[in-house]
Amino acid sequence: MAENLSLQNFDWDAYESEKKGTQNEEILKKYDDTLSAIEDNKVVEGTVISINKREVVVNVGYKSDGIVPAAEFRYNPDLKVGDKVEVYIQSQEDKQGQLVLSHKEARAAQSWERVNQALENEEIVTGYIKCRTKGGMIVDVFGTEAFLPGSQIDVRPIRDYDVFVGKTMEFKIVKINQEFRNVVVSHKALIEAELEAQKKEIVSKLEKGQVLEGTVKNITNYGVFIDLGGVDGLIHITDLSWGRVSDPKEIVQLDQKINVVILDFDEEKKRIALGLKQLTPHPWDALDANLKVGDHIHGKVVVMADYGAFVEVAPGVEGLVHVSEMSWSQHLRSANDFLKVGDEIEAVILTLDREDRKMSLGIKQLKADPWETIETRYAVGTRHFAKVRNFTNFGVFVELEEGVEGLIHISDLSWTKKIKHPNEFTSIGAEIEVVVLDIDKENRRLSLGHKQLEENPWNELEAKFGLDSIVDGKIIEINDKGALVLLEEGVEGFCTNRHLQKEDKEAAPAVVGDVLPFRVIEFNRDAKRISLSHLRTWEERKEAPKKEAAPKKEKESVPELPKVEKTTLGDLSVLADLKASMEAEEKPAKKATKKAAKAEEE
Repeated sequence: MAENLSLQNFDWDAYESEKKGTQNEEILKKYDDTLSAIEDNKVVEGTVISINKREVVVNVGYKSDGIVPAAEFRYNPDLKVGDKVEVYIQSQEDKQGQLVLSHKEARAAQSWERVNQALENEEIVTGYIKCRTKGGMIVDVFGTEAFLPGSQIDVRPIRDYDVFVGKTMEFKIVKINQEFRNVVVSHKALIEAELEAQKKEIVSKLEKGQVLEGTVKNITNYGVFIDLGGVDGLIHITDLSWGRVSDPKEIVQLDQKINVVILDFDEEKKRIALGLKQLTPHPWDALDANLKVGDHIHGKVVVMADYGAFVEVAPGVEGLVHVSEMSWSQHLRSANDFLKVGDEIEAVILTLDREDRKMSLGIKQLKADPWETIETRYAVGTRHFAKVRNFTNFGVFVELEEGVEGLIHISDLSWTKKIKHPNEFTSIGAEIEVVVLDIDKENRRLSLGHKQLEENPWNELEAKFGLDSIVDGKIIEINDKGALVLLEEGVEGFCTNRHLQKEDKEAAPAVVGDVLPFRVIEFNRDAKRISLSHLRTWEERKEAPKKEAAPKKEKESVPELPKVEKTTLGDLSVLADLKASMEAEEKPAKKATKKAAKAEEE
């Protein structure tokens, strides 16, 4: 009974609880002993036990598995279950009791040391190309971001970097900046050594004239680079086509496969000169055998120069039209004044050298030579209008029509004006009337005159401006020697400085624009020269009283005459006797005066 009462009063719940607690602690202790000892902020090795698009589950031997974002393994697309990976213990338990791991931080913690070791040992490393950047790509190498220059991606120029983004490739670490922790890698360096050996083998087998297939690798403004399978050759722009090529892209395109011929090569420098046009016959060989000098031919202007135009008469066959063969005019201009690139023209073959492959053409020959009929169209003495083309110190060159030019000598511009330079008389481009004075057909020269349009006025001027006549004149120019004076009828005379002296010595000296009376002291019709003196107009007036003291009988014998304005003694027959007697008396004095005037002029 007592035993039953004791069993009834026993606390079975407390017993079970005590027993269970003790067992759990023992079990947990035994379980913990089987797990790896891990610490926060440490790098450990784990095993991949599961992979999906978002995360990778890693077992590091702890009571719970850790989760790593799948993005941290992008550099390794071949990751699979069972692979050993390094992870960084960020936290043994988060709020959900989950072990927090990072593969990226684990790589970063050890990557710098591994990168330096790879450079030192010249290792080949694997990297993941993350993205493009200016001038190249960003590559993930051991968790460290490295720079891949665009020139180091491949031995060939890369035109589209984007195709490499997301790819995993092998690289060689070529440079490290310890201070800024910068890393530079190269993929090109891995294949250069192999290519160098390949180049040597290819170059050693090359022969001039050999035809090979290649791929257009690069196009420049001076030529095209061709990949011959590990070694590059250049087709110069002049060897692309027999015709003129302004842009190589007109002939070839990038990545195009073409046959080329080896023109030359330098085994040492590994330079190879290639040709494309040499694979086709020379166009001169196919030129019409019946073509000859004098034939008319059509072509297209392909190149212009100051001295002429190059005309393509057949693909690869050109002729030169020199500027002198563009017009009969002797007034040579630039060829650009006659033609321009792209013009379709007709020309005459002037020379044809098939051996040297040269042809000269002319277009002026399409018109008749104007000098063939020069004597009938521009006969001596005929009048014409011409255009002023050019000046020289000795005259004016004018053009009567295209190809017919002539010279007006400066002395044939005016009967009366003293012209120092033709630009005082006319201007370039002005129209001027001329008279043909002489024709030199052999040398294609015309002598022309302008003053001959009028009669020579000097025959009549002698009566008006005879010796000792007094005339009014306007000073139009003053120089060191004297003054140029404009008289009536547009005639010009010259007065030396001595003969410009005024009666009032205190008066202002003569200046341009002054109108003064002058005495003619020389009239030379042949030399067309009139010498003047203002001094004589008032000097001789002062000497007049002395002349009046002559004998009365002689004076009475002179009849009184009406006053004639500006009349010379030589023009009045009624005074002939008086003139003769006075000249006899004054002859010695006049001779002395003339000598003095001449000396002053000189």
